[in-house]
Amino acid sequence: MRVCGVELKGGEAIICLLSYEGETFNVPDCRQQSFVISHSESTESIRDFHFAFSKLMEDYKVDKVVIVSREQKGKLAGSATSFKAEAAIQLLELPVILMSPVTVKERLKRNPPLVDFEGLGLKRFQNLAFDAAYAYHNQHIFNVWDSE
Repeated sequence: MRVCGVELKGGEAIICLLSYEGETFNVPDCRQQSFVISHSESTESIRDFHFAFSKLMEDYKVDKVVIVSREQKGKLAGSATSFKAEAAIQLLELPVILMSPVTVKERLKRNPPLVDFEGLGLKRFQNLAFDAAYAYHNQHIFNVWDSE
């Protein structure tokens, strides 16, 4: 199963692909690590983001998308652009799962990655997207489902 972890931050969607096959994790090479949404007030900009994200998911045969959820209000709330990006991703023909940062941390604490993040060939800014994909895989592997 190939999962795309997504961190939505301001006007940017940071992604990391992670597959799990035959009891082995693999971080496939990907032509893009993030999508920037400029001019989020423009319908065309959101459509362009949706098309580009959808095309990447199709090209890399992604099975599920896991988005790190954000607060909806308060001083730690996500931006309006990040929620527009989330909606555009949720309109894909793929299952989209929202996972709270607390759940991600719990899964990583329970089953930490057995490899150093630096050795994966990912950029440092992709860390949370990788963590979300890894946490989802572990939740699926160990059949641990709780209410989020």
